[in-house]
Amino acid sequence: MIYVTGDLHGQYARFDAPQFRHLKENDTLLICGDFGFLWDGSREEMNTLKKLAKKRYNICFIDGTHENFDMLDRLKIKKWKGGKVHQIAPNIFHLMRGQIFKIEDQTIFTMGGGESPDIEIRFETNTWSEKEIPTKEELMEGVENLQAYDGKVDIILTHEPPAKIKDFLLLKTQAAASISAINTYLEDVGKTCTFRHWYFGSLHLDKFISTTHICVFHNILDAKTGKPV
Repeated sequence: MIYVTGDLHGQYARFDAPQFRHLKENDTLLICGDFGFLWDGSREEMNTLKKLAKKRYNICFIDGTHENFDMLDRLKIKKWKGGKVHQIAPNIFHLMRGQIFKIEDQTIFTMGGGESPDIEIRFETNTWSEKEIPTKEELMEGVENLQAYDGKVDIILTHEPPAKIKDFLLLKTQAAASISAINTYLEDVGKTCTFRHWYFGSLHLDKFISTTHICVFHNILDAKTGKPV
């Protein structure tokens, strides 16, 4: 089976949650960005990755805005399940931007990246990277791959939501809306594609916006149905 959860930010304790017991051998866990387990290359981090590598299921993440992109970029690009990945361990994969993967019987379009809401703080502390923002080439590759599938996929997996969804959610929380170019791009993707479920995680909420658009954070969802396990 395929499952989806939200940003992990390098918190291994999340894997101790009862919901993770549903994941069996050869299942796949999709993570909507901010994986966070490749950050400083410390011995502690390497030991944590070794523990994750012992999981019986595949751990697949798109990048968010809180990643060490230099570490990711040093990894060799490989093909896996039809799309481009960085492979961290036999069962741990970074699903690159603008790709379409065929996992089990599901086609999954991925577009990581975004623009940090805390960019000013992170710039001051030297933890911000311009690589968090998808390039024109990555966006165009996404368009071309979707066109090759006639604009039809089962699942869209992104870190950021489309513009209207983000505006709606931030309005509900009375937070200042920050709509970026990636949000606008994703809005256009939604208008030109057909899909069953769209999962995103950047807003750190567990919320069903509609039957198609689902914001996920702590929940573990069945990717095919969108229902929590």
